[in-house]
Amino acid sequence: MQVETQATTPAVPDYDEEIVKKFSIAALVFGITGMFIGVWIAAQLAFPALNFNIPELSFGRLRPLHTNAVIFAFGGNMLFAAGYYIVQRTCQTRLWNDALSNFTFWGWQAVIVGAVITLPMGLTSTHEYAELFWPLDILLALVWVAYGINFFGTLATRKVSHIYVANWFTAALIITVTLLHVFRSLQIPYSWTHSIPIYSGVQDAMVQWWYGHNAVGFFLTAGFLALMYYFLPKQANLPVYSYRLSIIHFWGLIFIYVWAGPHHLLYTSLPEWTQTVGMVFSIVLWVPSWGGMFNGLMTLKGAWHKLRTDPIIKFMIVAVTFYGMSTFEGPMLAIRYVHQLSHYTDWIIGHVHSGALGWVAMISIGSLYYLFPRLFKKDGLYSLKLVNVHFWLHTLGLVLYIAAMWVSGITQGLMWRAVNADGSLTYSFAESVAAMMPYYTIRMTGGIMILSGMCLMAYNVYRTATAPSGQPKLEPKLAAQ
Repeated sequence: MQVETQATTPAVPDYDEEIVKKFSIAALVFGITGMFIGVWIAAQLAFPALNFNIPELSFGRLRPLHTNAVIFAFGGNMLFAAGYYIVQRTCQTRLWNDALSNFTFWGWQAVIVGAVITLPMGLTSTHEYAELFWPLDILLALVWVAYGINFFGTLATRKVSHIYVANWFTAALIITVTLLHVFRSLQIPYSWTHSIPIYSGVQDAMVQWWYGHNAVGFFLTAGFLALMYYFLPKQANLPVYSYRLSIIHFWGLIFIYVWAGPHHLLYTSLPEWTQTVGMVFSIVLWVPSWGGMFNGLMTLKGAWHKLRTDPIIKFMIVAVTFYGMSTFEGPMLAIRYVHQLSHYTDWIIGHVHSGALGWVAMISIGSLYYLFPRLFKKDGLYSLKLVNVHFWLHTLGLVLYIAAMWVSGITQGLMWRAVNADGSLTYSFAESVAAMMPYYTIRMTGGIMILSGMCLMAYNVYRTATAPSGQPKLEPKLAAQ
């Protein structure tokens, strides 16, 4: 009996790209929404009448809506999209459970819609970055745990033995944010809309900034480093400069970051030794952070010419540069004597936005430009020229924004500290507010430029999605996946 054999090529895994597409589109939509609210409240500082005397449109109500929109709606959807995309391809297997995937999408959007409704109503826990009232806290926790089960289930069923470093950063994100959210949100409800936190006084402040700073460290740093370690090498078509350095970066970052929170509480009633611990770990954190920045930048070693022709790489490389700048400025601001001048001033606003708009937004935008043509099964983006225009709008707008806030913050700090010979204050608080008006107008202008770039991106993505396959105008040809 003769048996015929036929050579077969390995089948491409049946990846779930629809869930990635849904999260990616949501990230773009909420990116525009969150930045629009940010421009609006920035305009209110320069032109206070823009609140129209409506409580729901006042700065105090819209500001937490803005932060939640850009962190959890824009950033969160981006992390879901990238995490699901990366883990499937690096593990060469489909996501572990389709039902969990869809639950995480619709559950996350439900949390966002809940925030849009409740925060302008003034239903808030009043804790920075943890403002959601208790029913939404529970829903958020359920969605996040479902994400973790799906992610680790996919890792467990992977077809390759190695776990790529981007997945290590995502794993740290999932585990740490779960702990942060649960312990920060512990409270005793006494109605459907109100509750009492179990912490009080200095303990509440300590827990808050353990949560707040590590939300930055893991949600806005570790999670987006996963994007850097996957999408930058893929877009450049080059390997990571040093895989060993990426592992050192990972372990250094996750060990040091969790101790840095007390630097937000210098010169408070927090015990001085605890303040010093936070300051020291913040300064040491500079080392692994710059190791990661160096690794990202050096990935383009020998191929820097690609910056002239590929605006997507421009977004990614400038994002890595802002990561390095922000992680230098942060430890510097944690030093007591710098803190005396900078704290409670607009300098901190400039620092936060250099990280949020420079690092998080730009690595996200570059990654989305990489993803969308592949998710829509197109040969390339509708227009790289529009990507380039977007890059310059975002970069120049960001420079205007953070430079205005740096100068504004230093001016505030110096005016608040100025005293006359008899010890009285040289300037009233109202005078310091009046001195900020030109800088607030410049910040608003920079924000409008950034928002305009995001709208241009939405147009580019729409034209890419609706173009026929093989459309000659699409550019450039994408490498087969």
